[in-house]
Amino acid sequence: MSDKLTVVLVHGAFADTTAWNPVLAELARKDVDAVAVANPLRSLRGDAQYVRDVVGGLGTPVVLVGHSYGGMVITEAAGELDGVRGLVYVAAFTPDTGESALDLANKFAGSTLGSALQAYPVTGGGNEVRIDPAKFPDQFAADLELEDAILLGRTQRPVTEKALTDALDVEPAWKTLPTWQVYGDGDRNIPAELFRFQVERSAPRSVREIAGASHAIAASRPAEVAATILEAVAGTQ
Repeated sequence: MSDKLTVVLVHGAFADTTAWNPVLAELARKDVDAVAVANPLRSLRGDAQYVRDVVGGLGTPVVLVGHSYGGMVITEAAGELDGVRGLVYVAAFTPDTGESALDLANKFAGSTLGSALQAYPVTGGGNEVRIDPAKFPDQFAADLELEDAILLGRTQRPVTEKALTDALDVEPAWKTLPTWQVYGDGDRNIPAELFRFQVERSAPRSVREIAGASHAIAASRPAEVAATILEAVAGTQ
């Protein structure tokens, strides 16, 4: 395994890899190797296994970065993965054993996501959900330029209900690995109260709470997100 560290970015529900583009540009300017993973958004265990496969192909130690539901995935993946130096949670769920994304999303009041969702059946069974594109700008990306928010809504990847209800079935890696947290207090998908609760119990090395930042924090506040990731890179080498 090479000693060169790679940052692995895992998007969450209602997003795709392009949501990380502004952060990737910031990291490239600092000569940090990074890759954005196309999260399948089908099931927690399957999504985590895919991340492990990608990491296995890199041949380097990694810092795993998860946004939103991607926090579930990196926590699950790191539990059975060598070479993970640290975890960065970007407006993300930071689950304990037995908790699902849906459990955490409902832990505190304040989210308006439920009324913005559209659900429909998939041929493999069950349903998947997406955010109504007409509601996406206000719901997900209220601090972005409208045309950019509309584009994010049109390129979103739906997530299965199974992925959102699957519970973490490993000991959470944040209990043994160093972690970092960054999130916005203007998030309409996940209440800031949940982020603060997760910070309290996971004791990250540093926390950035960004005033007014939406759930699309990687696109709207890439400098602050990248600064947190750079702290993790520096703190794990």
